[in-house]
Order: sequence, then structure tokens, then C-alpha cells
Amino acid sequence: MALKVFDLQCEHGHIFEGWFGSHEDYDAQQARGLVSCPVCASASITKRLSAPRLNVAHLHAPATQPAPSASASEAEKMAAMQAVVMRQVRALLRNTENVGPRFAEEARRIHEGDADERPIRGTATPAERESLAEDGIDVMAVPDFLDDDRLQ
Repeated sequence: MALKVFDLQCEHGHIFEGWFGSHEDYDAQQARGLVSCPVCASASITKRLSAPRLNVAHLHAPATQPAPSASASEAEKMAAMQAVVMRQVRALLRNTENVGPRFAEEARRIHEGDADERPIRGTATPAERESLAEDGIDVMAVPDFLDDDRLQ
């Protein structure tokens, strides 16, 4: 089966590739809200213009292969860097305790010394995150698709 590879961008400017069976497959997944940014989980995604890659070397039969373009090389470097970051984030998540919807409460207990200091993760509303920040408790939102526990 041939795959369609699209350059995609979220509303926050993160650029990534999406692989789909067809244009219709992309449209259907987009309509159902299944396409999201791997960096910030935004579902507001647009396709970017991209040059197609055609295998026509046999038509020209050059004596030597041309050097890869700088943009292709940069794209490969960016993809490799994103893969490393994603692996590190997943490793970080594996080394935290999932406290689920009690995240804000447990983060506050740890901050106040009422619970053992340890890395935790869980869910919190935007209002809870704002309240924690106002109290000097640093938290960071991580897209839940990175959490392997949700797949179990």
C-alpha cells in the first residue's frame, strides 16, 4: 500500500509529518479529531505545501548521484532530534508516579512537605495548573499521548 506523507503544522507552529493511506484518509481522520501535534497535542492542524519526491532517476541516468539538498538534510536532522526528545520524554514519564486526577492535590502536599518528595504526573485542569503556579509550584503540561500508561 502506498502511503501519503504530508507536512503538517499545528496552530503553535510545530511542524511534523503525517503518514496516511490517502488524501481521503487524512481528511476523515482530521474531521474526527484524530490528527494532533506530537509536541503539544493541539488538534488544530493544517497541511503545509511540500515538494513531492519522485523516483525518476532511471529517466536521467546521471553518472553520479547529486548530493542531498540542504533542506532534506535539515529535515532529517530535525526528525532525528524530535525522535530523541520523544524517547527522553517517555523515559521521564516512566520514572514518575501516576497520581491521576489527584495531581494538583498531591503536588501541593509535596510542596508543603506533607508528602514525600517524588516525581509525579497526572491530570489537572487549566485552573488547577494556574492555582499551582500562583502558589509557586512549577508544573508542566505534557500531552497524554506520550503517557504509555493510558495505553494499558
